[in-house]
Amino acid sequence: MSQEKPKTYTAEFRSSAVKLANESDQPIAQTARDLGVNENTLHTWINKYSRPVEQDKTVRSDEHLYEELKRLKKENARLIEERDLLKKAAAYFAKEQR
Repeated sequence: MSQEKPKTYTAEFRSSAVKLANESDQPIAQTARDLGVNENTLHTWINKYSRPVEQDKTVRSDEHLYEELKRLKKENARLIEERDLLKKAAAYFAKEQR
């Protein structure tokens, strides 16, 4: 049995195949058959060469994180004040009992 050498495709061919698959109205499987490429290979190229479009989400989530941090810092300051007040009250009542 002779093993077939896997086909190697140029980067230009890969990128054009991904572009064609993304912009075409036909299924990816059909595009792969038309190009003479294995369907799984084309899916791999699409996952590798397609850029995520959701960059605005990261900015929004960062804003949300800053707001959450601000809220938590305020809450922390309030809790520290309450703790200090309770410490003083406990010390006051401990003196009275003696």
